[in-house]
Amino acid sequence: MSFASGSDEAEIPFRICFVCAGNICRSPMAEVVMRQLVERAGLTGKVVSTSAGTGDWHVGEQADERTIAALAKRGYDGSHHRARQFESAWYGQLDIVVALDRSQDRILRSWANDARDHGKIHLLRSFDPESGGNVDVPDPYYSDDAMFDAVLGMIERSSTALFRQIEPAIRSSTR
Repeated sequence: MSFASGSDEAEIPFRICFVCAGNICRSPMAEVVMRQLVERAGLTGKVVSTSAGTGDWHVGEQADERTIAALAKRGYDGSHHRARQFESAWYGQLDIVVALDRSQDRILRSWANDARDHGKIHLLRSFDPESGGNVDVPDPYYSDDAMFDAVLGMIERSSTALFRQIEPAIRSSTR
């Protein structure tokens, strides 16, 4: 799979949106992890990482306190997150839309406007070399702190692998 920015303009960043159900657990984790990967690589401003949910139940709320705690334990700051719902109009502004499980993938595909939008949708764990074919990141909402930690581990592995795929194209567009 090859990724290149959807624009020929070098100053327009590569735009990623991570999507889960309510945008308070998994997708905020992925957004924050990707943002830190970008910062560590010295590519701040070249990649924009956002997140959203397919549902509107938590719009405007902070990330779940267990999400914030799991992130903090590993040195991430998720305290500024506010949940929002994905809108199909965003497809034109995004280079890649990353679903956290097959349910969100199906919803996003049903909201896609055309084949180009469909081509932007990917499952996060499809990038995870340790997924063993399991493409879903489980929703930890009804579980315990240990599950939040395990989910964050899956998201870190998958996001790192995704970043390794997009980084060469980002670097070549900044030369």
